[in-house]
Amino acid sequence: MTRNWELKECDQEFFQKELSTFVPDRIFDAHAHLYKTVHWGRPGETMQGPDVVTFEEYQRHMKWITPRSQTEGLFFGTGFSDDRFKDSNEFVAGEVANQRNSRGEMVVSPRMDPEEMRQEVKRLGFSGIKVYHLFVQDERTWDADIAKFLIEDHVRIANEEGWTITLHMVKQRAMAEKANQERILEYCRKYSDIKLILAHAARGFNPYHTIEGIHHLKGLQNVWCDTSAVTEAGGFEAIVETLGHERLLWGSDFPVSHGRGRCIAVGDHFVWLGEETLDWKTVAAYGPIEPILLGLESLRSLKLATQRLKLSDSQTEDIFSNNARRMLDINT
Repeated sequence: MTRNWELKECDQEFFQKELSTFVPDRIFDAHAHLYKTVHWGRPGETMQGPDVVTFEEYQRHMKWITPRSQTEGLFFGTGFSDDRFKDSNEFVAGEVANQRNSRGEMVVSPRMDPEEMRQEVKRLGFSGIKVYHLFVQDERTWDADIAKFLIEDHVRIANEEGWTITLHMVKQRAMAEKANQERILEYCRKYSDIKLILAHAARGFNPYHTIEGIHHLKGLQNVWCDTSAVTEAGGFEAIVETLGHERLLWGSDFPVSHGRGRCIAVGDHFVWLGEETLDWKTVAAYGPIEPILLGLESLRSLKLATQRLKLSDSQTEDIFSNNARRMLDINT
């Protein structure tokens, strides 16, 4: 998703028309990255974005998609490789340390010694861990089993400490994959004191995968899902209907939130429609299209889900803030 880092008039008009009466004044972002561009390790990943995204820089850019809101959050880095994740963690820890109502998660390699991980999370003042498939070696990481990048010894430590774990599962059909269902159930039943956050609406970029599979997690008391970077409402609806609205957390996936376009279901897959994948000036026969920021598209999808489910204002505020604060024991 190309990140051109430009706030346009169409973005501002869209917020006023579609979202100004929906987004609360106080929100908690349950999925956001702070970073230096060197931490990404992949050329072009952040395009024209700032070289350093501090907490203050994040706050400034969030005004592009939530202009009237006070925002805290749960933050992690972008160093998803063995030679970068430690520097990325140090940076995030320094940014979050003085933010009383925000928290951080430590990016963890599956090759990290469990006791070293415990001590590092405590030293850096984090509330949990963030795992990612790119750490998997010697295979196509998009097909990796959860246990390859969220190893059981790390789950055991997280359980002993009562930590959060943010998991971006992979495999083609995500929550609809039996292997993913079984591993999540195994971990959550065996380790009841973890707080497992399934990123991207249980990786519901194709909402039908979440709709098909989320019922397997019904009754678990230690699972949440965030909304980050998802631009179709169906997965949100399925999570609320199955797990309860208390288990859905709003997240931006900053900086992905500041790309233009959206992600759509196509058959049994999903496709990112961005400025690098198609020509918005010619894609439609009736004329040029002006795409808006993905974060705004995701917010509108959440709005659609809350309207279809007839959620109250207080339930919507729970999704935007209160659910995450309760989970993280933030009392103010």
